Amino acid sequence: MLLLLLLLLLLLLLLILLLLLVLLLLLLLLLLLLLLLLLLLLLLILLLLLLLLLLLLLLLLIIIIIIIIIIIIIIILLLLLLLLPLLLLLLLLLLLLLQQLILLLQQLVLLLLLVVLVLLLHCYCYYYYS
Repeated sequence: MLLLLLLLLLLLLLLILLLLLVLLLLLLLLLLLLLLLLLLLLLLILLLLLLLLLLLLLLLLIIIIIIIIIIIIIIILLLLLLLLPLLLLLLLLLLLLLQQLILLLQQLVLLLLLVVLVLLLHCYCYYYYS
């Protein structure tokens, strides 16, 4: 009887040890699962940081392109401002040339009128004295 009781006690102890081993294995499995979740979370954070970095680089690229366009527009406007006095000077010279041409034509018309007047006077004198 004592042997049977001892055997039962040993069996119970073995069962408890087996149960503790299963519990330990479950705990280990849970720990591995938590570690895997932690790794996945870390990977997700890294991916989000990479995405954020890419977005910042894209924003920086857009800002650089906008700055380059603004600089080009400013350079074009400055060139136009530099060329504007030259264009005004050219226009002024053309106006002066036109004025001189008008004066020359006026003088030519006056000369022609003088020639016509001299011819008329000549004709008048020729007929009057003849």
